[in-house]
Amino acid sequence: MAVSAAHTRASIKYNKSRDNITIRPTKEDGAEIRQAAEAAGQSVQGYILQACAERMQRDKTK
Repeated sequence: MAVSAAHTRASIKYNKSRDNITIRPTKEDGAEIRQAAEAAGQSVQGYILQACAERMQRDKTK
């Protein structure tokens, strides 16, 4: 299915407003993270972002 020019422009605009952070866990750690995210009913990205937000909040209160 072809993507319209408007869709392409919208995707480019959206992607410009996002950051890109790459992590490279071991295969074992990656599998554990995926399983934990699935068990929590979250995407891997959502799971990791929530974990980071909770950690940052804890660190602020120290």
